[in-house]
Amino acid sequence: MPELPEAETIVRGIRSAVSGRRIEDVEVLHRDVLVVAPTRLRKGLAGRRIAGAERRAKNILLEMDDGSVVWINLGMTGSVLALPRPPRTSPARARYGPVATHPAVVFLLGDGTDLVFDDSRRFGTIRHLDAPTSEARSRTFGPEPLTDEFTPAGLWDGLRVSRAPVRSWLLDQRKLAGVGNIYANEALFMARIHPARRACTVRRHEADALHHTLRSVLSDAVRAEGTTIRDYRNAQGGEGKYGRELKVYGQEGSPCIRCSSIVQRVVFGDRSAFLCPTCQPRRAVARRTQNIGLT
Repeated sequence: MPELPEAETIVRGIRSAVSGRRIEDVEVLHRDVLVVAPTRLRKGLAGRRIAGAERRAKNILLEMDDGSVVWINLGMTGSVLALPRPPRTSPARARYGPVATHPAVVFLLGDGTDLVFDDSRRFGTIRHLDAPTSEARSRTFGPEPLTDEFTPAGLWDGLRVSRAPVRSWLLDQRKLAGVGNIYANEALFMARIHPARRACTVRRHEADALHHTLRSVLSDAVRAEGTTIRDYRNAQGGEGKYGRELKVYGQEGSPCIRCSSIVQRVVFGDRSAFLCPTCQPRRAVARRTQNIGLT
């Protein structure tokens, strides 16, 4: 599932291609991804100019010249690609070649670019919101972990009052914006925290370590243009390169890179968690022995 790094990579990839461009029309190929009537979407966007592209949590935001905002949630398998407009004579699934084989909605821009929302499983969504509604929706998300609003003290304050598993707390978008299962598992491994531990058992020094590893893992993943497990593509159709850096996610049965214990996969909260049973004990580790490095 695309997370913060994947959404950020897409936004950076489309920003120059869409900013200042006028939307000529909107082609809806699969209306089930729309949280708005197709006719209303087309009427509201045709002739409008895109003022800019931003990200909020795992969402891609197209800011329009009238203050309204198109919210694109990538769901499980979504991508947004800026591609040269091909002839409309070929079937939709073959139109863009191998980079976009499941186009759901296409924004036709005035310069001949197609902004394609491609989603094979169609769990993603598109909303068109006026400015007040968009701002209200944005406020439902927690702090952005790569900004100054995300602090060690703020993380600690949130964790210590929750009895939820710490991995579940990290995935709650109301608590922290944009973190998903891949990067939560990686950050918890780097911080030596078991994902099933109750959040309230995390000590202050562990919260400080987790703050550091979250920012480090997410920053590195953004630089690598995200992680392609199966479906994710960047705005030009390329794969993310962070998959080769994964320490525990999807690595069950492999030796831990720190201690050579076997990485395990466990399921709770209807999702797989990946961990090293030696580096991430179920009980807190004393501060004097904790080391968040790889040695």
